[in-house]
Amino acid sequence: MTQTLQTDAELARAVALEAGDLLRTLCATGDCSGATLGKRGDERANAAIIAHLRTARPDDFILSEEAADDRARCSARRVWVVDPLDGTREFSEERDDWAVHIGLAIDGVPVTGAVALPAAHKVFVTDDTPPEYPPLGTRPRMVVSRSRPPEIALAVAAALDAEMIPMGSAGAKAMAVVEGRADIYLHAGGQYEWDNCAPVAVALAAGLHASRIDGSALVYNCVDPLLPDLLICREELADRVLAAIRDAGQSPGG
Repeated sequence: MTQTLQTDAELARAVALEAGDLLRTLCATGDCSGATLGKRGDERANAAIIAHLRTARPDDFILSEEAADDRARCSARRVWVVDPLDGTREFSEERDDWAVHIGLAIDGVPVTGAVALPAAHKVFVTDDTPPEYPPLGTRPRMVVSRSRPPEIALAVAAALDAEMIPMGSAGAKAMAVVEGRADIYLHAGGQYEWDNCAPVAVALAAGLHASRIDGSALVYNCVDPLLPDLLICREELADRVLAAIRDAGQSPGG
């Protein structure tokens, strides 16, 4: 199949896999480590992703964490929102909880996405067959930052008697819910559109709830790409989690 005949989901999958292979190979070569490895990974993955997308979709705009922001995108209907290396710290430490995000927002809606977890040899895409989740357990499982879980996540975990599972990148945490290894991913206090566009697209396609922490829709391709708070969870838990957030007095952006 030629590139021009690829669906957006097929393209997102191909780009995510290409970048993931590049990053995994970079880790394996062993010619750098630590911060140097992270910087090199960001740069090389970003270059590969942008080149691939511009070839396949020359009329689309791209918003990337690792590239200058062309504000002309704000008047475009189709914008690819990408994070070439989500979890640079985890990648630098050669952990497995880092990701590649390839998302597509159309009219501000995250309609297509691919999230690769290269170290685990996994990729999740919006055209995957939606999973069939088992019944919820007696205690919900919540993924939280392994180094700095936000206060609201701790408060909600306490209110729901949730088991907390520390994990690295945003993509890894979101895909833990998509895979059924966790039930809730709640974040507040500092993300950008590239941190969650692709994960949200994949989560919605999987039949999960995804919203701001006040329950409002997540909107992409905004002038300011700051999108600081996020809830991805099993649909059956959404009302309970949102009520716990309200009870804790948390507002968006906090």
